[in-house]
Amino acid sequence: MRISLLFLLFGILFDPLSAQTPYSSDKDRPPTFAEISAYKEVLKFEVKYGFFKLGWIEIQAIRDTVYNGQDRYLLQTQIRSNSRIPFVGKEIDYFSSIFHEDTEGRLVTDYYWKDNLDEEKYKEIEYVFNRSTSEVIYKEEDDSRDTLDLVEPATAGQLIFLYGRIYAGSSDSYELPVYVSKELGYVRSNNTTQKKRRRIPAFDKPVETYFAEGDADLDGPFGFSGKFKAWYLADDLRVPLESHFKVFLGNVKIRLIEYTRTSL
Repeated sequence: MRISLLFLLFGILFDPLSAQTPYSSDKDRPPTFAEISAYKEVLKFEVKYGFFKLGWIEIQAIRDTVYNGQDRYLLQTQIRSNSRIPFVGKEIDYFSSIFHEDTEGRLVTDYYWKDNLDEEKYKEIEYVFNRSTSEVIYKEEDDSRDTLDLVEPATAGQLIFLYGRIYAGSSDSYELPVYVSKELGYVRSNNTTQKKRRRIPAFDKPVETYFAEGDADLDGPFGFSGKFKAWYLADDLRVPLESHFKVFLGNVKIRLIEYTRTSL
């Protein structure tokens, strides 16, 4: 089984968010993207299917970059499988998104690609979001290539990590066009303002969280489609803590096991 796109659901002087001292919040509203990107964050998650630990996900810090001569942001995710599990095998994949805020303040993707490090296949998947022609140009793992009509705010999925945080703890909902598996689908999420305590592996005590649930209307990897659940830390940055979603074999859980932040 491949775990290549499980991150889809989910989305500082040195100041680690330790198990003993979870970061607190003095804001009732969710963070803006500017507030999130003012910190260098590293988030590590554990991926489990039932009693089996499938692997680990590490989301790197948002960094400044330049794309086609324009200032942009870079978000990267590493997925590493647990090769000790039968039928899983060795997987080391990097997913990267170059993105920006458009004139309406929405986060949109410019370029998305996947590097398959264990097989040394770089840019194995590519999605180019061409706004001058209103097209999404893709290349998939099977080397198939085609174009799709571009619908804003367009993304290849990775920016859900940020959208979820920007809406967490509010009463607002969002709908996000997602280009995946050669198709356009949609992820819709509803959020709640009520806080609940929840145990998370990254902390030795229960923490206050905000809950969200939604629906993925797309043909995702491993049969991923339909309902999902997500929990966010009730802090200033709405750190993603846990998500549950269905694949064709059952339920997958992603839980935060380590988090650090550093002010820029």
